[in-house]
Amino acid sequence: MRGTAIGRTTALRAFVACWTFALVTVPIGGQGITEKLDSATLGRIREEALQHSQIPELVEYLTDVTGPRLTGSPNIRKAQDYAIERLKSWGISDTHREAWGPFGRGWTMEAVTVSMTQPDYSPIIAYPKAWSPGTNGTVRGEAVYLDASTPAEVEKYRGKLKGKIVLLAPARGLQPNFDPPDERMSDEELLKLANAGPPPNPPQPFRMNAEQRARSELSYAKWKLAVDEDAAAVLEPGFKDAGTVYVTSAIIPNPPDTPDEQRAHPWDLAPPKIIPQLVIAAEQYNRMIRLIGRGAAVQLEVNVAVRFHDSDTMAYNVIGEIAGTDLAGETAMLGAPIDSWHTGTGATDNAAGAAVALEVARVFQELKLKPRRTVRFALWSGEEQGRLGSRAYVAGHLAARRAHTGTTAANAAFEFKPEYAGFAGYFNLDYGTGKLRGIYMQGNEAVRPIFRDWLAPLADLGCSTLTIANISSSDHISFDEVGLPGFQFIRDYMEFRTRSAHTNMDVYDHVMLEDLEQSAAVAASLLYDLAMRDERLPRKAIER
Repeated sequence: MRGTAIGRTTALRAFVACWTFALVTVPIGGQGITEKLDSATLGRIREEALQHSQIPELVEYLTDVTGPRLTGSPNIRKAQDYAIERLKSWGISDTHREAWGPFGRGWTMEAVTVSMTQPDYSPIIAYPKAWSPGTNGTVRGEAVYLDASTPAEVEKYRGKLKGKIVLLAPARGLQPNFDPPDERMSDEELLKLANAGPPPNPPQPFRMNAEQRARSELSYAKWKLAVDEDAAAVLEPGFKDAGTVYVTSAIIPNPPDTPDEQRAHPWDLAPPKIIPQLVIAAEQYNRMIRLIGRGAAVQLEVNVAVRFHDSDTMAYNVIGEIAGTDLAGETAMLGAPIDSWHTGTGATDNAAGAAVALEVARVFQELKLKPRRTVRFALWSGEEQGRLGSRAYVAGHLAARRAHTGTTAANAAFEFKPEYAGFAGYFNLDYGTGKLRGIYMQGNEAVRPIFRDWLAPLADLGCSTLTIANISSSDHISFDEVGLPGFQFIRDYMEFRTRSAHTNMDVYDHVMLEDLEQSAAVAASLLYDLAMRDERLPRKAIER
């Protein structure tokens, strides 16, 4: 959705307004700006990002050309090659892949066909889960609905699932969707974030309530029986409507209380037995359940062809940097995940953020900026599997958590690396394609006056909210959990939250290009502020 001439004129006016706005000290909440702002350079950054953007080309290549970018797959290597080529073409010569792992095996989907053949023929919208095995040709057979609401009821299907195509879940409750498309965050939502109380410190571990435990135990019982009985394939309904299918990775049954570090993963080189698993359009799944409920015999054909890649079990991040000047021994960092799931082309999640990170690097080089600190850019892999790439980077460069904690130096909670002392801060780009609206401070109240001043020149772009609240599940947490200032932007979720992320509809057409141009202007401005500040950002206290 490229901008019209009117949209471009509006953006230019916004540039002029903000450039003039940043030249003077203005009161914010009754206080003047105390941070030193290089207004002229910030104006140049905004003009380059809004008027000469290469975001459309970057996003199109990372989606249409490379396709989905599952960690360990040939496609993510292709995307990383492109990112390295772009960074080097802009003059960022210190750009390279950095290995981490071993991760395990890669996986690609080569073909999938699912059809209902009785009581009448109907092609089915279906996708295998990542790292699901294939079916070794077409499997034909009766669909068996594993209709159980307790683990005890699951047992009545023992001896009945071998070679069957199992419908694992009840029908998905769907209602006609009369809701309007996602809207930008309202003033009320932003105010609620701004007024949020501090997060618990330390963070509270997740504990299942009785209802969650019952669901988890039932799911485990169903999956374990399907695996034990050697079902030919397991089908589940997507949780979205209109043929949109949300898919992540294959299931390995684990008892509910199994610690994370003891759970096997489907990408492991030698995982436990995994059976073919697919997610299908909810409306089509629901029809099958209704037919079976009427006593009809539902016959299916399922053919899944996949390829595993295990010649290189390592995974890689892309790292590039611009050398600093008088504070070159310190690091200001910006990063984004570049991996994705496999059903669409990973456009809103994660090509959007990766393209913005690349665009920020281009803006710095195009303007020949000379940051005081070394500016480092990172494109992470393994984010979708638990931010594995950024965690490996932090452990290798900054701080690694020890297996045992204690009071002596030898048993400290972390082993701190030489780069830890000079780390100034990290900004992360994730959660889709909407505009950036502010910053989650991750419970670090000391950064509020700094960020307040840095955001002041960006208010007319809609980016002005600060919240003490945490947001989790992305790569900034890898820095935050070792006591380093790592932050994620508040973003208009738009397509991300309810529509396309992780689905077959996560494609280029759902990317909001002008929002990403705004994101690049904001991120580049804040990264520059971080790189030029006299002091590093304040840090939270952690157990050492």
